[in-house]
Amino acid sequence: MIKTIKLQGFRNFSKVVFEFTPGISVILGPNASGKTNVLESLHILSTGKSFKAKLEEEVIQYDADIGRVEGVVVGEEETSTTLEAVITRGKMNIGAARPEIVPRKKLLVNGVPRRMIDFSGNFRTVLFGPWDLDLVTESPSIRRKFLDTVLGQVDREYRRSALSYEKGLRQRNRVLWDMREGNIGPDRLLFWNQLLIKNGNYITDKREEFINFINGLEFEINGLKLNISYDKSVISESRLEQYSEEEVGAATTLVGPHRDDFIFNKGERSLSSYGSRGEQRMGVLWLKVAELSYIEEKTGERPTLLLDDIFSELDEEHKKIVMEISLKQQTIITSVDDDFTKDLKKVNKIKFLG
Repeated sequence: MIKTIKLQGFRNFSKVVFEFTPGISVILGPNASGKTNVLESLHILSTGKSFKAKLEEEVIQYDADIGRVEGVVVGEEETSTTLEAVITRGKMNIGAARPEIVPRKKLLVNGVPRRMIDFSGNFRTVLFGPWDLDLVTESPSIRRKFLDTVLGQVDREYRRSALSYEKGLRQRNRVLWDMREGNIGPDRLLFWNQLLIKNGNYITDKREEFINFINGLEFEINGLKLNISYDKSVISESRLEQYSEEEVGAATTLVGPHRDDFIFNKGERSLSSYGSRGEQRMGVLWLKVAELSYIEEKTGERPTLLLDDIFSELDEEHKKIVMEISLKQQTIITSVDDDFTKDLKKVNKIKFLG
C-alpha cells in the first residue's frame, strides 16, 4: 500500500505531501482543483506511465523544468520501498550557455535507477474512472492497453515480451515498407518474424489466461449475466505466410496481438450494441472486480484501488456495491462531496480548497 506521496512541479502542485491510511482515503474538492492529478501520480508510481498525458512532459507544472513524484510503499511485512519518477522536457538550464540534454524520464527504486520492466510491479493499483466506460464502447486499442496494464503489473516476463514485441513490430513494418519500395528482399523478415512469434505467443497466452479468469468469476446483479469473448489474432509462420502479399502492400504487419480485441457480451449479444448505459457500467465494474481478484491471486496481495469521481455516475445500488468492494483493500477516492462515506466509521479525508 502507499503510505506517503510527495509531488514537486507536478501538474498544479509546486510542492506538496499527501499521507494515506491502510483503509479508505477520500480526496475532496471542487472540479478542476487537482484531485485526479493525485491519482495520476499514484498511477505513474504503479506503472511508470500516466493515464492522462499524451506527452509525458504534460505532467510538468507550466513554469517548472522538472516534475517529480516520490512515494513510500509499505508491504505486508512492513518493509518500505521508495519509488520515484522524475520527468523533464528533455532539456535543462544548468547555468551553461546552452541547455543541457537530459533524459525525459528517470525511474528509481530506493534511489537506484531502474528500467520500466523493473520499476512497474513494485506498487500495484487498480484505477476506475468514468472514462472506463470506453472499455465497452470504444476502440480495441483501449482494451489492449487495459490488458497490458493489468498483466504488466503481475508478470515481469509479460512486460519484457510486450516491450520486445513493440520494438520488433516497428522494425518489421520498416522492413515491409522497404520491400514494397523494392529496396530489399523477404529474407530480411526472418529475424523479426521469429522475434514477434516468440513474444507474441507469450502475450496471447497470458491475455487468454486473464480473460478465462474473468469469465470464471461469479458476478450477477439483477439477473444480468456477462461474459467476455477473446478475439485473438494469433501470430505464426503459417499466418504470416498467408498474409505475406497483403502485408507488403500495406507495409504493415497484419496479424499478432497488436490486433487483439475482447468483447463484452450479455448472453450471446454484444453489450456495446445491445446493453443499456447502466448495464455497460456494470460490465466495467465486473471487469474492475476481476482485476482486483486477479492481481491478488497472482501476487498474494490486494492492490490499492483508485476511484476517480465515479459515484456521480452510479445509482444507489451500484454505489453500495462499490463501497463494499472499497473496504477490502486500501482505497483512495476522489469526489466533490463525501455523502457516500456517511455510514463508514473511519475515513481519512484530504480536502482541497480549489
